[in-house]
Amino acid sequence: MDTFLKNLAEILEIDEIKTIDRFQDFPEWDSLAVLSVIAMIDAEYQISIHSSDIKGIVNPEELFKLICSKKSK
Repeated sequence: MDTFLKNLAEILEIDEIKTIDRFQDFPEWDSLAVLSVIAMIDAEYQISIHSSDIKGIVNPEELFKLICSKKSK
């Protein structure tokens, strides 16, 4: 999870992001950031997700749970 959070922080160009931080609270969270997160997930976890999968995701913890659920399939 630490590496995942570090990668998210790099994408958002911020110092740190916590599991409970809301994506919508970051002005950097936009469509380009979503695409970058999708690319990171594909590269790091070999999982294909779509922007529609992320649409209802509120925070990094929920996104990580989504990744884990898709990885276990």
